[in-house]
Amino acid sequence: MEHLMTRQLDLILREGGASYDGQVILPVSRKKVDTTSSSYLNEILSSLGGLGEFPLLEKINFDFQLDKHVLIWDDELEFQRYRGITLKSEFYLDHPFSFVEGHKRLCRTFEKEALKVGLLPRVWAGPPLAEHVFGRASPTGDFFGNGATGWKLKAYTSFQIDLLTTAFGYSLIRLSPYETLMTGGSLKRLDQLLINPKEEQRSIIYQWLMRKLGKG
Repeated sequence: MEHLMTRQLDLILREGGASYDGQVILPVSRKKVDTTSSSYLNEILSSLGGLGEFPLLEKINFDFQLDKHVLIWDDELEFQRYRGITLKSEFYLDHPFSFVEGHKRLCRTFEKEALKVGLLPRVWAGPPLAEHVFGRASPTGDFFGNGATGWKLKAYTSFQIDLLTTAFGYSLIRLSPYETLMTGGSLKRLDQLLINPKEEQRSIIYQWLMRKLGKG
């Protein structure tokens, strides 16, 4: 979903002269999911306490596409205990991503930020699919029992995006609000820089993005 962070990144990419597409949609078909991928999805569903056949996305939304690279901005709710569980899958040993170790650490460090945005009942319990797959959510803020089923569904969905992106031959880059860049002689968080970046900061962010894409 487009928001301030992705709007600023859009402006930075455009200003830097990058060739890219924004708000890209990748259709998904169950026929495209092979036996190995199905095994990984079932493994993660089970590790999160889910039951039944794994749910499959109908489409994946990417914030940006540059050649075979696709970028996603991860919000605060991405960094929580259930996503940490999914990042331990053997899938990531077979398919290394540059963001995995950093995201594992952020899941341990910044769950308090996820709690600030994730305690609303519609977020904590999630949509009806979350209850169907993971059961009824525990009371808000209680991680015992079924815990935050909405959070679990988000973590499962993120894992599925990682897996399917690889299966379709794309290179996925996840951008975190907690990444830091050196500017003005000090380290600053990416989300704070993107609120109202100055020209020099926009240039620094652009060059940083290009390095992530192997173009810098």
